Amino acid sequence: MATSEWEDDWELCNDDGFVYKRKKRRPDALSAGPPPPLSDPQAEESHRRERKRRALIKIKEKYQREIDHWEHLSNTLGVLEETAQQQQRRQQQQQEQASSSLPLVDSPSPEFVCRTLVDELLLQAEAQEAVIHDVSHLCDVAEAMCNVQDEQLRQSFIDLPVWGSPRELMASLCDE
Repeated sequence: MATSEWEDDWELCNDDGFVYKRKKRRPDALSAGPPPPLSDPQAEESHRRERKRRALIKIKEKYQREIDHWEHLSNTLGVLEETAQQQQRRQQQQQEQASSSLPLVDSPSPEFVCRTLVDELLLQAEAQEAVIHDVSHLCDVAEAMCNVQDEQLRQSFIDLPVWGSPRELMASLCDE
């Protein structure tokens, strides 16, 4: 009988006439609950220290998870910065190669100056186009996420029993 009692996940509780359901605790959680008051001061002190130690371990694990998360974000940012710097170096090298491959003349002609200026502006425009494309893609992803979240919120309101018949509403309110 005791094993079938714990197979059900819910139990009814009566708290001064207020009846409600709550998840059952596992048998080992009940046995690990607060020990009965001991008359031995040393035993009480050791139990207090054990509870304090468990609480500190929980806090430590929580903060460690948070630190790991921030380290992951920091590493990701470092990788992004590194790739941006590499891309910038490549562009500078391409510009240097383009300028070194040009024929040396004593006085550059206006046509030559215009051509190099147009090439530089074209490179800048292509880089800006890539950035705009990336930002546009990020905006599309964010918009899709917002749409999904809005749809879930709307659905949660639609699923409320208030929208059904009055009998269904009363039945749902009377259910345990």
